[in-house]
Amino acid sequence: MQLNGVGGPSGCTRPDPGLSPFARTLVAMLVITAPVLAGVLPDDRADVMYHLYNGGDITVQGPELLVRKKVTDNLSLSAGYYEDMISSASIDVKLSASPYHEIRKQENVGADYQHGKTTYSVGYIHSREPDYIADTTFYSVSQDMFGDLTTVTMGYKRGWDNVYRDECNPALPAHPTGTECPQIINDPSFHERADHHGYSLSLSQILTRNMILGLNYELLTDEGYLANPYREIRYLSPGTANGFTLAPQVYPNTRTSSAASAQLKYYLPYRAALTAEYRFYTDTWGVVGHTLEFDYTHPAWKHWIFDGSLRFYKQTHADFYSDLFPRADYQNFMARDRELAAFDDYTVGVGASYEFHVLSAPWINKSTFNVRVEHLTVDYSDFRNALLADVYGAGNEPLYKLNANIFQVFASIWF
Repeated sequence: MQLNGVGGPSGCTRPDPGLSPFARTLVAMLVITAPVLAGVLPDDRADVMYHLYNGGDITVQGPELLVRKKVTDNLSLSAGYYEDMISSASIDVKLSASPYHEIRKQENVGADYQHGKTTYSVGYIHSREPDYIADTTFYSVSQDMFGDLTTVTMGYKRGWDNVYRDECNPALPAHPTGTECPQIINDPSFHERADHHGYSLSLSQILTRNMILGLNYELLTDEGYLANPYREIRYLSPGTANGFTLAPQVYPNTRTSSAASAQLKYYLPYRAALTAEYRFYTDTWGVVGHTLEFDYTHPAWKHWIFDGSLRFYKQTHADFYSDLFPRADYQNFMARDRELAAFDDYTVGVGASYEFHVLSAPWINKSTFNVRVEHLTVDYSDFRNALLADVYGAGNEPLYKLNANIFQVFASIWF
């Protein structure tokens, strides 16, 4: 997932991490929650994490907390908090606005109830930014069968988003430098909504004592305001200084996407594990994506465990995307969101986990300290660095390339 900023009026901006806010909420939910296996409730556990993303002149960092606790033999409750402190001067921001700082906060609660070999899960997520509020509920049912060798899980997600647009308060005098907004408020004339539905089906199958196969399918439908109130397209204007003019994006108000994946995990005799996964994505906007990932986990000496991963992703551009349109109102729908462009990305990651015991706290069964570092490279095939238009000419600028580092450090305790 790439993180990039988009420009807003008078120096006001909001983040656009390459996914819709609904999808970002689900991604964060997956990060802070652990999968539930049918017939087995999650352990009593607390996790505290700090995450940092730095790339493309964007910095995203913040804390994360998750606590799970069984209240009966059949019921487990969870609660979590997640925060992104975002500062950006990315290529999109530099094109149409000034750098910004913003905080996104997210709270979530959930419950898992076990009845025989069936586990029922339900949860609620609330995410808020200065100009975006997202609420999501999720439900799932998992069933063990065939001697506990097979687990089938069905899930449903429902999201409601309220979209606002920031502007400078017109009642206050402008900043003396003319480059900063003295106070940012929501534009009272702009308020949009977006609704989302997600359906999922997964199968986990134990093939041998050392091999597990996982199959997953997800269908998402989005309806409402799916564009970004700040991001703009550009079209040719030969008489201007840089050769182009900016204009608002125009998106369809519906989108249906589907993704299917297969994962094969093999446990080696010396307690190590190899994982291979392939994922195929397509949507009604014309985007087609392929993901291939390999992971290796290796138990080292004493209480150390190391892991490494390699991920490759490739996608085509949306049908209505263009880096530079030939004229204004060229077609009904027009976008220049670089996450709708064609690109390849590569992610290499390494991590380490150390298990230890806290002798002064006998109520803690086990503790781990974990560190993970990833490097992300994104090569765009049809998104150019428009900041260099005055040097190379509009449409002839170098293709944009993004490099980012992602850092996570977290501690977990089982009690």
